Amino acid sequence: MALLDKIQALCSSQKTKTNSQTKLQKKQHLYMASSSSSIIAHFVLSLLVASSLVIPAVAGVEAAPSNQTFRPYKELQRLERVRAYLKKINKPAAKIIQSVDGDVIDCVPSHLQPAFDHPMLKGQMPLNPPERPKGYESGDEVTESFQPWTDSGESCPEGTIPIRRTTEEDVLRASSIGRFGRKTIRNVRRDSTGSGHEHAVVFINGDQFYGAKASINVWTPRVTDANEFSLSQIWVISGSFGNDLNTIEAGWQVSPALYGDNYPRFFTYWTTDAYQATGCYNLLCSGFVQTSSQIAIGAAISPVSSLNGRQYDINVMVWKDPKHGHWWLEFGSGLLVGYWPELLFSHLRTHANMVQFGGEIVNAESMGYHTSTQMGSGHFAEEGFGKAAYFRNLQVVDWDNNLIPLSNVRVLADHPNCYDIREGRNTAWGEYFYYGGPGRNVRCP
Repeated sequence: MALLDKIQALCSSQKTKTNSQTKLQKKQHLYMASSSSSIIAHFVLSLLVASSLVIPAVAGVEAAPSNQTFRPYKELQRLERVRAYLKKINKPAAKIIQSVDGDVIDCVPSHLQPAFDHPMLKGQMPLNPPERPKGYESGDEVTESFQPWTDSGESCPEGTIPIRRTTEEDVLRASSIGRFGRKTIRNVRRDSTGSGHEHAVVFINGDQFYGAKASINVWTPRVTDANEFSLSQIWVISGSFGNDLNTIEAGWQVSPALYGDNYPRFFTYWTTDAYQATGCYNLLCSGFVQTSSQIAIGAAISPVSSLNGRQYDINVMVWKDPKHGHWWLEFGSGLLVGYWPELLFSHLRTHANMVQFGGEIVNAESMGYHTSTQMGSGHFAEEGFGKAAYFRNLQVVDWDNNLIPLSNVRVLADHPNCYDIREGRNTAWGEYFYYGGPGRNVRCP
């Protein structure tokens, strides 16, 4: 409608100028009739009338700014590109489910999912479930966090997978179609520190790792800038921190730019070149092969923890199948979500050399000072259970597919006055830590 209003305004302006010219012409004829005895007067008047006819026409051309003429065309071109892109990533659905939170969930036949657009995966079918790591216990006492799209009782049929539908608005919020669904390109140090990315993490390195597992406390942190996010996740990392960095990431995030709201959502990410050209969030590019008909990656998590109230966790495990070499993802108590084929990676084809657990935010400093975007619950680690967010039961997978406790744990907070972390161990929670913070405060200007 905005484009049509601009076009109508231009037409109305031109019509007004044409009417003005017609009135001037009528005045010319009347004047000529009453002053026919004076040739000189007639000649002078003709010059005046001619100039009055030419000047509005020239002014009319100059009064139409070039952006009013060309911007609608450029916007229409971009919209056409967005719609073509959506046809590519939104696959034909066997069933459509309207979620109570506004999402549309498409039940897509497994063999049509985005993964199989990858040239090296074309024509393949999802693999059967692998063997779980030894020491795995599916009966962990964890209160499940569920996804609102299942609240209606609707479910995806067997042989299909639930995919959150991407909308025009989702893509138009991105800086470009090419960068939609991808993290911003930045200089990488450790896992992704730099260019406004701040962390509070526990990590281990210097060995060969084949997976990681943790229970992650779920909150709804406030994100104060549309271009920022707040997440809590597991990183499985291999390679140097240059352009060949390989990562697999899974957890929950609040990202207004990606999803258009402030719900915490279950998400995944992968890259083989330090976030430059490969990989993406969720299923927004070909790569991750989903096998679950019960979990929608990118869908909201509900219920969530509350201050001094009930606490909710999600179980997340990533591990390398010893038989086929693919990296599998589990969510909740025993729900296999799918896998990243080993052919996607370079360094992660063999093993990881670092594992991280913790939180990350983006500090855009759009107001000229540190963001107030929260990490975790928005409370510092020292405030403890019911106030600060936590990870518990941290484990890694060794070379023999055993789940084992962490050793030689290191703790890092990029900006401890903004977001901090405190690690501990006990018999109930195993290896755990509290983390997070409010962002801008008197100690974090």
